[in-house]
Amino acid sequence: MPDPQHLLAARFADALTKAYSQEHAQTDPLIRPSANPKFGDYQANLAMSLAKTLGAKPREVAEKIVEQLDVTDLCAKVEIAGPGFINLHLSPDFLRQQLAGMVGDELLGMSKTARPLHIIVDYSGPNVAKEMHVGHLRSSVIGDSLSRVLEYLGHNVIRQNHLGDWGTQFGMLIEHLIDEGKSGLGESLHIADLNALYQAAKRRFDEDAAFKARAQRRVVKLQSGDAPSKTIWQALIDESKHHFNAIYRQLGVLLTDDDIRSESFYNPLLPGVIQELQDKGLAKESEGALCVFPPGFTDKDGQPRPLIVRKSDGGYGYATTDLAALRFRAAELDAQRVIYCVDARQKDHLAMVFATARDAGWITDREAQHVAFGTVLGEDNKPFKTRSGETVKLADLLDEAQQRAATLVAAKNPDLTPAQQQAVARAIGIGAIKYADLSSDRVKDYVFAWERMLSFDGNTAPYLQYSYVRIRSIFRKAKEQGLLTDGVERSPIVLDAPAERALAVKLLQWPAVIESVAQSLEPHRLCNYLYELAAGYHQFFEQCPVLRADSPAQRDSRLALSDLVAHTLRTGLMLLGIEVVEQM
Repeated sequence: MPDPQHLLAARFADALTKAYSQEHAQTDPLIRPSANPKFGDYQANLAMSLAKTLGAKPREVAEKIVEQLDVTDLCAKVEIAGPGFINLHLSPDFLRQQLAGMVGDELLGMSKTARPLHIIVDYSGPNVAKEMHVGHLRSSVIGDSLSRVLEYLGHNVIRQNHLGDWGTQFGMLIEHLIDEGKSGLGESLHIADLNALYQAAKRRFDEDAAFKARAQRRVVKLQSGDAPSKTIWQALIDESKHHFNAIYRQLGVLLTDDDIRSESFYNPLLPGVIQELQDKGLAKESEGALCVFPPGFTDKDGQPRPLIVRKSDGGYGYATTDLAALRFRAAELDAQRVIYCVDARQKDHLAMVFATARDAGWITDREAQHVAFGTVLGEDNKPFKTRSGETVKLADLLDEAQQRAATLVAAKNPDLTPAQQQAVARAIGIGAIKYADLSSDRVKDYVFAWERMLSFDGNTAPYLQYSYVRIRSIFRKAKEQGLLTDGVERSPIVLDAPAERALAVKLLQWPAVIESVAQSLEPHRLCNYLYELAAGYHQFFEQCPVLRADSPAQRDSRLALSDLVAHTLRTGLMLLGIEVVEQM
C-alpha cells in the first residue's frame, strides 16, 4: 500500500505532463508533511523551483499544475498559499481506507522492496585482547539498527564484524604471556586479565628494546604458522569473543560468531590484492613503499596523497586489509551495497579505499558507503572518560544503566515482582543508552547525560516505552471492565476529532520514514517520527476519552486507533533494537 506522499507524487507527475510536458513530469514535486495542520496535511513546493526553469511566476505555475491535478479520491481540499505553495488536505475517507490497510499488517501498510539487494553492513569491529569500550557503542548500535531496517524492507543483509586480530600487538602479547609462564591459557583467564596483560606488554614493548625485537620476531612466527604462537593467539581470540558476545547480548545487538570475518581472514588474500593493483598500473613504488595515488586526494602541500598498500619493510597495513575485504565482499559475497559504520575520523581513509577499489574495477557497479558518526562526549563536552580519566568500559556503562533504571522502576511501581522490575530495568536502561545515541544526528558528537536519557519526558526511550505501556494499560482496563470485544483492533476507525485525524496522518507517514532511513542511513529520522507519534497520541488521549467514549462504536474506533499506534511504536522501537514492556 503506497503512502500518501508517494501517491501524491504520482498524481503530480501526471499533472506536470498535462500542464507542461513529459520531460517536466520528472521534476521532484517536493512534497513534505506540513508542519502546521492549518496548511494542510502535505505541502508541495515545486512551483518555486520550476518557475525559475520556466521563466514564469511561481503562483502562475502552481495554478496551472493544480488545474491539471486529479486528487479527488485522495484530498478533500487543495489550495494555493503565498507565492505558490500547494497545500493538500487529505480526505477522511482516504485516511480511513489507508488506516484499514495498516491493521494486522506486519509491515504496517508498506510493501517489501521489489528489488532486494545483497547488502553488507560492517559494524562494531572491536579489537581482540581488549575490552569493548564506549568508543564501540556508536558503531554497534547504529549498524545494528540499519541492518534491522534494511531486513525489514526485504533486503538480504549480511552482517560483518571485522575484528582486529592481527598485527604487531599480537607478537607483543604472545611473547609477554610466554615470559609470564601463561602460554597454556586455561579457562581461568578472563578478559579483565587480558586488559592488564595488554597494558603490561605495551609498556615492555615501548621501554625494552630486546623485548620489542623478540615481539617483532614473534609476529613473523605467528604469520608463518608457528603452532605454539597460533595456539596462544587462538586462545586470545576465543576469550575475547566470549566477552564480545556477552556485551552483544546485553546490548541487544544481533551479532553472532557467524558474522565475524576478522583481519586475519584476509591475510592470505593480501599478496593477490597487491599483484592485481600492480598489474593494473595502480600501485607504484614511493620512498621504498608500494602506494596507490587515487585521483583527487592531496596532502596539505597539494601533493598527491599516497594510500600505502605495502610498507617499505614488506608488511601490510589497514589499507591493504580494507581493500582485500572490499574486493572479497564484492566478488565472493556479491554485495551490491556495502555499508561501513565507522567513526568520522576514518572519512579520508575510507574514501581513498573506495576510490582505489573503483579504479581497480571491483565496485564499479556497486555502492560503498561510509556511515560516519561523531564522538560520545561527557558533560564537560570532552571525550567521555571515567573520573580517573580512563576510557569507559562498555560493560560497566551497561551495568550502570540497568542499575539506575532499576532505582527509577522501584520508585515508580514498587508493586512489580523482582523479576518484572529486573526485566523493565533492563529494557529501560539499555534502551535509554541506545536511543540517546540513535536519536542524535549521527555525524555530530553528542553529550552522554544520564538524567536526560533516562527521563520519562521528552525525546527519550523511556518516554516512548511509557507511551506503549500506557496504551497497553488501556486494553487491560477494557478487558477488566468487559469492554474488550474480539477483533476490536479491526473496528472501523472514525476520525471526527482533530486529534484523531492528526494521529491518522502521522501513522500514514510510516512507509516514507522507513524508506528515508534506508536511503539516508540516518536512524534519528525514525526516532523523531516515533517521538512525534507518541506526542500525538498523548494529545489524543487527553482530548478523546477511549473507554469513556460517547458510544460503543466510538470506543471501539479509538481502541482500534490506539492499537495501531501501539503496533507502530513497538515495530519502530524493534527496528532501533529497543525492547518494549507491557508494564512499567
